[in-house]
Amino acid sequence: MLKRRHVLKAVVAGFFAVALPLSSAVQAKNPDRLRVALLPDENAATLIQNAQPLKQYLEKTLNKDIEIIVTTDYSSMIEAMRFGRIEVAYFGPFSYVLAKSKAPKIEPFAVGVERGSPTYQSVMIANVDGPVKRLEDIRGQSFGFGDQASTSSHLAPRAHIQTKVGLDGEKDYRPVHLGTHDAVARAVQTGQVPAGGLSKPILEALIAKGTIDPTKIVELDLSAPIPNYPMVMQDNLDPALKQKIRSAFLEMKDPEVLKSFRVEAFAATDDKAYDVLRETAKVLNLDIGTMK
Repeated sequence: MLKRRHVLKAVVAGFFAVALPLSSAVQAKNPDRLRVALLPDENAATLIQNAQPLKQYLEKTLNKDIEIIVTTDYSSMIEAMRFGRIEVAYFGPFSYVLAKSKAPKIEPFAVGVERGSPTYQSVMIANVDGPVKRLEDIRGQSFGFGDQASTSSHLAPRAHIQTKVGLDGEKDYRPVHLGTHDAVARAVQTGQVPAGGLSKPILEALIAKGTIDPTKIVELDLSAPIPNYPMVMQDNLDPALKQKIRSAFLEMKDPEVLKSFRVEAFAATDDKAYDVLRETAKVLNLDIGTMK
C-alpha cells in the first residue's frame, strides 16, 4: 500500500509538473484574445471610444479577439504588464522605462512618427492672466504635472525647468500632480494652477476639439525632443504571433486608426532609444528602480 501511494504521488506530481505548465505555456504564448492597453494620459472613456478603429483593425489583421484596456493610472498599467495581465501596451516613454526596470524581457517594437520624426515635445504653459509670464516666475508658485510616471507631463518639463532656469521641484516651487494631460491643461486654463506642463500634441488636440481655449493660456517654452510613445509586447508570445503584431503596426496605413495614437505612422524601435530618459531621471536624482 505504501509503495502504491508513492507511485500515485509521483504520477500526480508528474502531471502537474509537466502537463499543466505545458498547457499554460501554450495558452500564454498564443491566446485567442489579446489585451491591448492604452496609456491613461487622457479620459479613459474618450481613449476607448477613439480606439474602436484600432480594435477592428487588429481583429481583422491578427484574426484575434481584441480587448482594449485603459488602466486607472500609469502605475496600474506598469504592474499589469509586469504580471502578464496584458499582452500589448502603448506606453509613454518614461512609463516604458519604469516597466522595463520591473519586467526586463518586455519588448518595445514600434514607435509613433509625427511630422516625419519619432519624437515629440513637452510644452510648458501658463494662465494668460496669472503671475507666471516666463519660466523664472515659477519660483514660489504651484506647477501642474500629470502622472509621476509621465514623460511629457512630468519628467521632461521638470528636467527642463531645472536645467534651464535652475528651479528645483523639491524646494523652489510646488509640484501638483493632476493625473492626466487634459487635467493639467484645464487646471491652467481655469487658474487652478498658474502654470503646468504636458504633451504638445495632446494640447494641440485639446485645442482642436475646443476643450481648451488658446486665448486663456500662453506658451512658456518647449522641451528638447523626446522619443515618442513605444508599442510594447510580452516576450513570451509565440514568435509567429509577435511578427504579426509587429507587422500590424509597422504596416499600419489607415488614418482613422493612426489618429487614435496622434501619429502619422509607426517605425521600428528598440530599448536603446529610451536611454536618454534614463539619463534624464539621473539628472533629477530619480531612482527608477523604486518608482512605480
